[in-house]
Amino acid sequence: PPRGRVTITAVRDGSDVIVSICDTGVGIPPDLLPHVFNLFVQNSQTLERSRGGLGIGLAIVASLVQLHGGSVSAQSDGAGTGSTFAVRLPMATEIPVENERAPALPAVAPAKNDRNVLIVDDNEDAAVLLAETLQMLGYTTRTAHDGPAALAMLQTFRPDLALLDIGLPGMDGYELARHLRQIPAVAAARLVAITGYGQESDRQRAHDAGFDAHLVKPVNLERLRAVLDEPT
Repeated sequence: PPRGRVTITAVRDGSDVIVSICDTGVGIPPDLLPHVFNLFVQNSQTLERSRGGLGIGLAIVASLVQLHGGSVSAQSDGAGTGSTFAVRLPMATEIPVENERAPALPAVAPAKNDRNVLIVDDNEDAAVLLAETLQMLGYTTRTAHDGPAALAMLQTFRPDLALLDIGLPGMDGYELARHLRQIPAVAAARLVAITGYGQESDRQRAHDAGFDAHLVKPVNLERLRAVLDEPT
C-alpha cells in the first residue's frame, strides 16, 4: 500500500545465511499460509483479477532455493498484517581464487518429445508462464485466451493435448471441448480441464463434455506431467 515498506535483512546462523524479506502488505490468511509455495496457489481476488497474482512465483522461489541446498518459509499474522519470507542457504565453504577459471559445466537439455500442447486460459500471463514451463520440459506449446482464438489456431497447430481453463469468457471450456471433439483433425487429442471446482458433479460434467482428465487448481506440476505423459 502507499507508504508501505519492504525490509531485507541477512544474518549468519552457524554454517547458513538467513535472508529475510519483510513487508507491510496485504498479509496471508491462516488457511492459505501452509500452501503458499504450491504451484498455482492464489489468494482470493476480484473477477477482473486487477490485484491477482499468477500463483507460480513462490513455487519457483522454493524450487530454486531447494536446488541450492536451502529452504524457504513464510510467516504472517493474517490479512492486512504483512508477511515475512525467510530464505536459508548454506554458506560457501571456500572462496574462489581470483581469475581461476571454473570447469565448464555440461549443458542440461530438457527431455525431448514430439507432443504439442495447446493452453487456453483468459489469464494471459498465466497461460504464457505455463507454456514456458512445459517448454522447459520438452513440449511444444501454443497459447490462446478464448475459445474462438483456440479454434482458429487449429489451422496452423495440431495439438496432441489441450489444457483448457473452464472459466473462459463467452465460450466456456466445456463448450470448447465439445467443439474440439467434433473436429476430425484433433478429435483424438487428450483434453484436460483445469478448474477451481472439484466436486464429483464437476468431474462428471467435464467427462460428459469430452475431457479425458480433470485437474483442480492449484495444479500440482508433477500431477500435471503425469496426466500429460499418459498415452493419447
